[in-house]
Amino acid sequence: MPNHHSFILAGVMGWPIGHSRSPKIHNCWFAQYGLKGAYVPLKVEPAKLETALRALPALGFSGCNLTIPHKEAALTVLDRIEENAARIGAVNCVVVEPDGALTGKNYDGYGFVASLYEAAPKWQAASGPCIVIGAGGAARAIVSGLIDAGAKEIRLFNRTRARAEKIAADFGAPVAAYPWEERHEALAGAGLLVNATSQGMIGQEPLDLSLDALPTTALVADIVYAPLETPLLAAARRMGATPVDGLGMLLHQARPAFRDWTGTMPDVTPALRALIVADL
Repeated sequence: MPNHHSFILAGVMGWPIGHSRSPKIHNCWFAQYGLKGAYVPLKVEPAKLETALRALPALGFSGCNLTIPHKEAALTVLDRIEENAARIGAVNCVVVEPDGALTGKNYDGYGFVASLYEAAPKWQAASGPCIVIGAGGAARAIVSGLIDAGAKEIRLFNRTRARAEKIAADFGAPVAAYPWEERHEALAGAGLLVNATSQGMIGQEPLDLSLDALPTTALVADIVYAPLETPLLAAARRMGATPVDGLGMLLHQARPAFRDWTGTMPDVTPALRALIVADL
């Protein structure tokens, strides 16, 4: 258990790192809960990742987050990898253990599912098929989180079908990969639609997907949070479905990491969300 009388030091490693909103999130929590500590951006070149990670105990860090391009590379550097991170194939949280060992975790799937419950507290993963568009690292984390939440059927679509098939093979049931051309019709009866690609982000083309077959009772989630309302979420709102923006995933994945480092599980408050929205 962390010592609340000591100064708690954590951060986020990435290359580049200036765009990260994580320092603003965690430092807000340090202030909110009256903890002595700081969360700092750590600009780490890929070739220096192992050196940087191994320096954490000596520098007095309780741990760090990892972002692009370090999430996968860390798997071969850390001393211990939790099962969920191994299953996803990426680490987004590193904890410095009392013995100085480094443990890798992944809270992206947790953060995504928590954002769904925040938007729709009565949502159930088993209430209907979950449609996931994309087959990158975010899709893997989301699939993992949905399985843990009890999803019975996950339909995976990606322009390069082989990548979707790889995820389906790695996770097994209830995940299945489908041809990209079938994505429109596959929305029939769905309880959840997720855009796990960068399509719809500022400077990117909108996701090419018709929502005509999607039930109005479905949740429509997007991992993109710049803009906060993507073309996909705007279309979902117009048809009466429940939109879930990508900021919720970012905020909620940070909570268990902060708990691991400080012993305090923080809340995602309207004030915190407003603080980050103002910075987008």
